[in-house]
Amino acid sequence: MELPAPLRQGVDSLLEKIPLPALKQAAKTLSDRYRAELRDGRLHMSDDMAAKAYLATRLPATYAAVRSSLDALADARPDFQPKSLLDVGAGPGTMLWATADAWPELERAVLVEASPSVRKVGQSLATDAIGARTDWIAGDATIDLDDLQPADLVSAAYVLDEIVPASLPKLIDRLWRLSADTLLFVEPGTPAGWQRILAARKQLIDTGAYISAPCPHEAPCPLVPPDWCHFARRVARSRLHRLAKGADVPWEDEKFIYLAASRHPAPMRPPRVIAPPKAGSGKVVLKLCQPDGSAAERLFSKRDGEVFRAARRADWGDTLG
Repeated sequence: MELPAPLRQGVDSLLEKIPLPALKQAAKTLSDRYRAELRDGRLHMSDDMAAKAYLATRLPATYAAVRSSLDALADARPDFQPKSLLDVGAGPGTMLWATADAWPELERAVLVEASPSVRKVGQSLATDAIGARTDWIAGDATIDLDDLQPADLVSAAYVLDEIVPASLPKLIDRLWRLSADTLLFVEPGTPAGWQRILAARKQLIDTGAYISAPCPHEAPCPLVPPDWCHFARRVARSRLHRLAKGADVPWEDEKFIYLAASRHPAPMRPPRVIAPPKAGSGKVVLKLCQPDGSAAERLFSKRDGEVFRAARRADWGDTLG
């Protein structure tokens, strides 16, 4: 997956005069903070160089994860056509770009972001490129939500991992109250990210929410540690991306986990593939999370006819049905 052409061109323009050594150092500092999941009161992207390092090294992967999560939501809820977006912890507008790509009829977006440097970058990228009327608001996800209006789609991508755990239930409750239809979380595809999604999932189900994706049920998650639910999306690296990361491979796999909770049930929730398929000659084994709340590997062979052909086409994260 690649960034939309206008976004990619905007990023290239912002980065074209940045000295590579400075960009590499800022990228390393940013990566170290994300990997450590630091909650030291400092913003991960506290200055202009950190924001641009994010554009060079993290934006393509986070866009891919967010866009894939929206695809899953759209597949589960073909009736869902959001006209308004509220994105909390918006960064440089990743969710805005992905939502506008998934639903071009989006009319209004409110983006809440604490970092002035990141807001400036996000506004620069979106100006004259995004059709929806967009308002950028300076605000902290945990304390500055009281004056916001509900939106059809409310989102928080790669945000829960930056919040002190004790503050998460209140934040989740506030975001759900602001969700006129659907609330979407996207988190790193780590065991810790999965646990945060599980906690949010239980809290939302307890309030009456329906799970649109990825789970095909509201039963307790059937997976137990050391197993955990996550997905992956392959991301193309630009030349600058590779140089900033000191990487040779022209791609990377972004692992992520997401949760879409809605006020309306999905019309159909077929099984979802929750691990890379294991294909062989005339057969394929899929690990499926199933509507009855169970998870298990299932063997499909040529004798299964059309179901086998569908299973052969299915990839990690897809539904089968």
